[in-house]
Amino acid sequence: MPISDQPWYVNAVLAAKSELSPVELLGNLHDLENAFGRVRRERWEARILDLDLLAVDDEVTGADQLSELVLPHPRMSERAFVLQPLAEVAPDWRHPVSGEGIAALIARLDPAQVCRPLPD
Repeated sequence: MPISDQPWYVNAVLAAKSELSPVELLGNLHDLENAFGRVRRERWEARILDLDLLAVDDEVTGADQLSELVLPHPRMSERAFVLQPLAEVAPDWRHPVSGEGIAALIARLDPAQVCRPLPD
């Protein structure tokens, strides 16, 4: 997202518990990206690894988009490659701002978005 000539990639969603604050957790995710050689140069460029913090419980932060961390992730509701795997690990999840369930969010997606599960 957006449509580009970048190679296909694997996307996954993980549900986890942590005692870290959301900002600390995001910092750890960025440290992992860096350890794998990620260099941030421009938005939406191809990358070796991209770890995002999508949501933390019902927390809503940084709505001005200038904050260090915006929760829930501001574009997650537009992306099949986020919502479809999220539905597998958290089928009862509700967007903390809109209150919509995951099935309703998926139903609103543009059907042109291509997202396929990996073969077994």
